Amino acid sequence: MLEIACFEITSAETALLSVADRIEFCSEQHLGGLTPDIEEFRYLKSIYSKPIYVMIRPVGGGFMYSETEFREMRRNLLEFKSAGANGFVFGILGNGNSVDLQRNSELVELAGAVPCTFHRAIDRTPNLETGVQNLIKLGFRAVLTSGGKETAWEGREQLKDMIASYAHRIDILVGGGVRAGNISELKKITEGRHFHSSAIPQYESFANEEEIRRMQMVVRPDY
Repeated sequence: MLEIACFEITSAETALLSVADRIEFCSEQHLGGLTPDIEEFRYLKSIYSKPIYVMIRPVGGGFMYSETEFREMRRNLLEFKSAGANGFVFGILGNGNSVDLQRNSELVELAGAVPCTFHRAIDRTPNLETGVQNLIKLGFRAVLTSGGKETAWEGREQLKDMIASYAHRIDILVGGGVRAGNISELKKITEGRHFHSSAIPQYESFANEEEIRRMQMVVRPDY
């Protein structure tokens, strides 16, 4: 499965028309992705049938949120759920950067049958293994991770271990600098099956259809 992270409408439309399996729709790339505009989402859903997962993140910086920000997350999730979101992407940390069990549980419960992915906040936790075990207990369907490192390539050995240990219980979505130039080696080393990329080539600003095609040829050769 190849997911494309789209930070604005141009990349979203490019990816939705491409051979990608789904997109993660968000805003503000320079902040690592925030909750997107609901009207832009409604527009995309009115035209395209490909699955759209929505980032639920009110502010940049760390992944601990005030009570006001958490209420906003709850409200946004319900609004996008009503508008037809195919999945949600979020992650809340608590003291010591551990997974906040209570708040994440509340959002998963609000999502109901809509699958939830825990994003790269997992790479901030002090123990990846404990973190992933908690996500499984909470009901997350997937976790986006670079293996606790800055990029997936740097974390390739950790990703290999995570996939070997937990891929039968939760989808390990390999992300963090994944591009057409390294995805083949990443797939071979990690034995991963799920990959996440912005598909933005160096010195460019938007997702590139040819970049997506080249990655999908590796992820799903029979596509």
